[in-house]
This record gives sequence, C-alpha cells and structure tokens, in this order.
Amino acid sequence: GEPRPGSPGGGPAGGRRVVTINVGGCRVRLAWAALARCPLARLERLRACRGRDELLRVCDDYDAGRDEFFFDRSPCAFRAIVALLRAGKLRLLRGPCALAFRDELAYWGIDEARLERCCLRRLRRREEEAAQARAGPPGSPGRRLRDLLDDPRPGPAGKLFACVSVAFVAATAVGLCLSTMPDIRAEEERGECSPKCRSLFVLETVCVAWFSFEFLLRSLRAESKCAFLRTPLNIIDILAILPFYVSLLAGLAAGGAGAGAGAGGAALLERAGLALRLLRALRVLYVMRLARHSLGLRSLGLTVRRCAREFGLLLLFLCVALALFAPLVHLAERELGARRDFSSVPASYWWAVISMTTVGYGDMVPRSLPGQVVALSSILSGILLMAFPATSIFHTFSRSYSELKEQQRRAVGPERAPRDDSTRSDSTRSAPATEDGAQGPGGGHGCRPGPGAAPEEPLQK
Repeated sequence: GEPRPGSPGGGPAGGRRVVTINVGGCRVRLAWAALARCPLARLERLRACRGRDELLRVCDDYDAGRDEFFFDRSPCAFRAIVALLRAGKLRLLRGPCALAFRDELAYWGIDEARLERCCLRRLRRREEEAAQARAGPPGSPGRRLRDLLDDPRPGPAGKLFACVSVAFVAATAVGLCLSTMPDIRAEEERGECSPKCRSLFVLETVCVAWFSFEFLLRSLRAESKCAFLRTPLNIIDILAILPFYVSLLAGLAAGGAGAGAGAGGAALLERAGLALRLLRALRVLYVMRLARHSLGLRSLGLTVRRCAREFGLLLLFLCVALALFAPLVHLAERELGARRDFSSVPASYWWAVISMTTVGYGDMVPRSLPGQVVALSSILSGILLMAFPATSIFHTFSRSYSELKEQQRRAVGPERAPRDDSTRSDSTRSAPATEDGAQGPGGGHGCRPGPGAAPEEPLQK
C-alpha cells in the first residue's frame, strides 16, 4: 500500500515514530529522527524520499502497515554494520568474505576508513590476494609481468630488472652531479656543447628512455588507469620524466625562434635557459624511485603517512616555542645586551629554529647574560619537544616495517588463491534468522540497535 501519513510519502510524523529495518531477516528498530544523523548514508536517504517510487530506489520493499523497510542484502555483514550504530566501531568479522563486506560497505554508504586499523589491514591483504589471483596462475604472462615489475624475488628476471632500474637511477644521480660542474655550466651559458656535455645528454636520454619504458609497462598492467595515476610513486615518476621532454621541446622551440628573431630571440633563449635549468632540478626526484626496490624507504613513506598527526603536533609545539623564545631573545639582546646580531624579531626566529633543533650554526650568538639564559631555555625546550613524539613515530615505523615484510613473505610463499571466508563452518558463519538480537559471527556483534533505538521485535514473516 501507499506510505501512511508521516512516512516518506506523507507529512512529518511525530518525534516518537519508530521504523523497522529488515535486512535478510535481521530486524533493527530505529527512531525515525535518528536516521537524519545515521552513519549509513543509504538509511539517511530514506528521510528524503517523497513517494513510493523514490522509496523503492533506496530499499527493496516497504510495508506501510508495520512501517518496515526491507533490504535484500547480507544479514551477516549487516550485523557487523549494526555495531557501528551501537558502539561507533566497525570491525570486519570472521564470517563474511572480506571483499563481499567491502561491497556491503559501499552499498550502505560507509567509508572504508571507518574500519578499525587491524580490520582495514586485513581487507587490504584480501584485495592484494585477489589482485594476484586476477594476474593469473604462476607462469602466466600476467603473473610474470607482475613479478618482473613489482616483486623481483621469485626469479632471476625480476632481480635483473630491479638491478638495471637501480643502476639507471644511480647513473641519473651521477649525471645530475656532473652537470653542475663549473666548466660545464660555463659552456651552457656560452651556448657551446663540448663532447663532455654531449655525453651527459646522451646518458640522460638513455636513462629517461628506460624510465619511460618502465612507466609504460606499469600503466599497461594496471587495471584502473585513474587509480594508477593517483599512486604517489607514479606521480613522482611523472614529475621526474616530464621535465626532460618539456625541456627538449622548449629547447627546440627556443632555438627556432632565436634563429629568426634577432635580439628578441636572444632574450627568449635566456628565459628558456632559466626555465630549462629549473626543470632539470626536478631530476632529483629520480632518487625517489629507489622506494620501489627498498623496503626501508617504503616503510619510511608509510610511517610519514600514518604519523601525520604526530608530525603536526611536533610542528605546532615548535611554532609555539618559536613565538615565545624569538621575541624574548630579541628583547634580551637589543634592550639588555650588546645590541648586535638580533636586529629584529624575524631574524631572531632563525636563531630560535637552529637552537631548538640543536643545530647551532653559530652565525647568531647571544652575548648578554639574559640572552644566554633565554638560549639555554630554548635549547632544553627543543630537546624535550623533539623527544615527545619520537617514541610514537618509532613504534609506527617498526610496525610499518613488520607489515611490509610480512606482505613480502606472503608474496614469495606458496601461491594461494584468495580464500572466501564463507567456506568456514556454518556454526561460525551464520546466525539464527528467527530471532532478533542473535549473536553474529565472532560473538557480541548481533543485531542490536544503537543509542536511541527501540527494542527489537521477533521476526514476523
């Protein structure tokens, strides 16, 4: 029948209206007003429906007599999702398949980031195993290409490919250093090209050709090109490779313009030369490619991403301390001391930075006794502030290193297809569908409503 008054098709109901959410027999009763702030985006959309047609685009069926919404989805996964309503925590239980649970989260409009950290790692492991299975069985072309590019340990071909890639990175770093020698810079400024300069250009061309070939192979292997281009290491590859082609095209264009423009062409060449030098400075990003072949560098990057909050706190502590000690040392030196070095508060900020980080270049030194007291206080404060987040960052690095090492160990272990957790025994997978509040798999995650929800009713069919 049509929705009754106060349902999505009628006027607003009273504040005490309670609706029933029925997901494959798992029934949960929730206050209608609570759906406005529900973390499940699909349930929140129920309040915006105006008419049965809109309603059936959100749910599978609706019983106006009992004010019950039906969803033909997995009840096992919904039992875990109900825990998000009850306790604000989302866990991946042992029963449902991890990949199927990810699809359920997408259906209900829940961000995967809400998963507990250990459960999110488990989901990522399942996704990696599924990706390995899609690459094909051992010995297939897809699997051989994956091992060649991403996992060099299974065979000599992958190790050789990794060694060649690292050698090209080292050659690029050496060429970058040699290109900054005074004699070569002088030749570039005069517009000359000696055999040494030509050799460096050939070396850079060969290295960029190899990096472009490797990037092309990785892009061809990627299933989603958009996701591939959003990967941090691939962004670094693009930023390191593009300057060579841009500088090459800019040099050709500037050369053609300079040949027929006289004085204007000379000015254009000068501006093009400055742009080329700035672009070539980006070649230092080639060093970041070593992260593809170094477990330690990948662990460092993962630690920086996970410890963003700790680094933010450290920066906040330093900024507050700088704002305190820089004016103090300026006051102590300019008003009470020798009136040297500390000419302004901004200049004192530089002294505070190098003092609190215990670098101490010695270019600015407090001479007066009050200034030295301020210096001692800033140094001791810097030591303490730098030590506060160090323990947390160290433990995060250790945990990240262990996780990546475990991933490598699983990758070189016996090849296993991703296992669906639903093949476990029925006693751990299913729960009674004839009674609400039954415990789901893993214990303690049954269909119980969150705060503000009404008591549950027995299943009525």
